[in-house]
Amino acid sequence: MDQLKGIHHVTAITSSAEENYKFFTYVLGMRLVKKTVNQDDIQTYHLFFADDKGSPGTDMTFFDFPNIPKGVHGTNEISKTSFRVPSDKALDYWVNRFDRLEVKHTGIQEQFGKKTLSFVDFDDQQYQLISDEHNEGVASGTPWEKGPIPIEYAITGLGPIFIRIVDFDYFKEMMEKVLLFKEIGQEESFHLFETGEGGNGAQVIAEHNTDLPNARQGFGTVHHVAFRVEDRKALDAWDNQVQSFGFRTSGYVDRFFFKSLYTRMAPQILFEFATDGPGFMGDEPYETLGEKLSLPPFLEPKREEIEKLVRPIDTVRSTREFVKE
Repeated sequence: MDQLKGIHHVTAITSSAEENYKFFTYVLGMRLVKKTVNQDDIQTYHLFFADDKGSPGTDMTFFDFPNIPKGVHGTNEISKTSFRVPSDKALDYWVNRFDRLEVKHTGIQEQFGKKTLSFVDFDDQQYQLISDEHNEGVASGTPWEKGPIPIEYAITGLGPIFIRIVDFDYFKEMMEKVLLFKEIGQEESFHLFETGEGGNGAQVIAEHNTDLPNARQGFGTVHHVAFRVEDRKALDAWDNQVQSFGFRTSGYVDRFFFKSLYTRMAPQILFEFATDGPGFMGDEPYETLGEKLSLPPFLEPKREEIEKLVRPIDTVRSTREFVKE
């Protein structure tokens, strides 16, 4: 059984697709590589922010479900998403940028030997930047070439995913026996798990927490995390692996941009397995990725209906020149 390759993407919920687009584009300098809809709820936008080429392991995606309440952070949730930056020096740049743009942050800290910088967005969604200065393992992506962040400081992909959990013993057993991660470190109530080639792009940090009440999903919280697999054959193998331990799965799901499988193996935690390809480059030119509403072939016949349901959002950036500062 091949190990999982690392983190594929994280999907969260936002109160505003427009504000979400502005924050990720103009503050974080990540590239909108796909503007589409939730394939299971076509009135809901699904925005994909990633590296310059939409590489697997670099994308943070968002739903904006209509009329959903604000989420409540607590235990039994995917609590924080990390983004990789090239160096410790990059974190100094981001402290100054966040101060200038009035983004709430913690200042630079250290965990498991890596420098980090935690921050929140307008929905109180929890994030951190993590330095790749001393990192080894899964390669990161390519920063957005034409974005607003100097290349040497820009975000290159996803880092460790934080999961806050009540029953840690159960979680550890599930991570190691079912998902084949290995625990490689512990600092107080935080436990570091790793898979595949390891490093920042292939880690989960589990926080054992019995004090907080259960989290409640809504805007400002994470919907699910996806792990990378190579192809359909690997996806089917993981379907068999998960079911062999008595867990239910969604079965194979074709998301067009990648192939997927979903399962819940811990309370309130939704895991996805997603293939590395075919990716986001097949239906739009590189130069204008994410500027038009992209629909998978099976939704194209409903384009007129969908365009009436979702409000227009101007995401044209190919005609703009960002000042890198």
